Amino acid sequence: MAAGVATAVCSVLLDERDLLRVGVLITALPLLAILMTRMSRVAVQAERVIDPPRLPVGSTAEVTVTVSSRSPWSAGSMLLEDGVADAAGASGGAPPRFTLLRLPRRHPVELAYPLRPTQRGRHRVGPLSARLTDTFGLAAVDRELAPAQLLSVLPRVVGLQHIVPGGGGWAVAGAAGATANRYGHGEVDVAVRPYRQGDEPRRVHWRSTAHRDELMVRLEERPQRSGMTVLLDRREFAHRGTGPNSSLEWAVSMVASVCVHLSERGEPVVLVTEDGARVGADGGADALLDALAGLRSSMRADLNGPVLQQRLNEAGTDGVLAVVGALGAADLRQLQQLRDPAPEGAAHVVLLDTASWGGREVAHGTAGRTLKDGAGGRDVGDAVDSAGRLRTAGWTVTVATAATPQDQAWRALVDAEAVRQ
Repeated sequence: MAAGVATAVCSVLLDERDLLRVGVLITALPLLAILMTRMSRVAVQAERVIDPPRLPVGSTAEVTVTVSSRSPWSAGSMLLEDGVADAAGASGGAPPRFTLLRLPRRHPVELAYPLRPTQRGRHRVGPLSARLTDTFGLAAVDRELAPAQLLSVLPRVVGLQHIVPGGGGWAVAGAAGATANRYGHGEVDVAVRPYRQGDEPRRVHWRSTAHRDELMVRLEERPQRSGMTVLLDRREFAHRGTGPNSSLEWAVSMVASVCVHLSERGEPVVLVTEDGARVGADGGADALLDALAGLRSSMRADLNGPVLQQRLNEAGTDGVLAVVGALGAADLRQLQQLRDPAPEGAAHVVLLDTASWGGREVAHGTAGRTLKDGAGGRDVGDAVDSAGRLRTAGWTVTVATAATPQDQAWRALVDAEAVRQ
């Protein structure tokens, strides 16, 4: 613009009209470029579609960006950049960038790139930013064309086989030889036994009496319980490793696999964390996986035994499966107390040998029975020692390392419970 003004002044001094026209043109071009760029900034629009917006770790999503212009003239060159976190799996580990040399008027342009997420979570994709330049390359303006969207990356679900046996079923207060009868769909289960002298007449169960041709009396019973309560230990200090290869991610994948496996077979499943919080309540397997996608580690130091016991009682299931990291003495006592009130129910533990994941500094020699937590400075028991104490308390235990597949750990639980039965 300064050159244009100088040319115009010189043309007046030299009385050169043609030179004046050149000076005016040079002065007007930048102003015209700024005007065109500002108008294009308003006229250019973009839309982003993520397909699918919800996928498991390791799957591929396709992101399509459609750019269009409502400007009366074709827009100039455009540099587009879509902000993508590394964990969302952008190709090459850098945000996707595109250069459009020319955006035709009223003819949308589609751009696409893949995402292969490496870690579960809710990852931001975007915002989509653009640098617009005019046709002459004299002016540029930055603009956000599309806001950020969330990509929900679910934990990896491994196919499992078989159901862990050993459910609690009926717990009848009273007598040996009692039996439980079920009369049709919608009827309440009834536990009865033969009449004994001194039994109250009001406890006679006439339907069972007619069925057996023998006087039967109703017992005090506890309703049948079914299903599984799954406990996930997500305490940060109890796990090792970082990113998708950490012991916490292994535990989340194990829990997700078990919950989906049982849900597909019609078994009620309740998932709780170490603080007693229920995850994905009353929403089925899909809601549970969505909740696990956004689950973060906890800074809690120990297991919240009283609250966990309350949650187990509220859940009304006959089995519990705990997927836990490194355990200290207090944690072992809490699990002992969880087991004591209902010894007839199935109780299983997948205990992670977190030393095999590495990550944080641990004391030398894991056979020395204690590990030093790098964050909280707490002593935690060796996995083999902890497993022995839990078995003594009545739990069915399998120890998993970083090299143990989730389906193998599940199969070990099935086999161990079958032997115990």
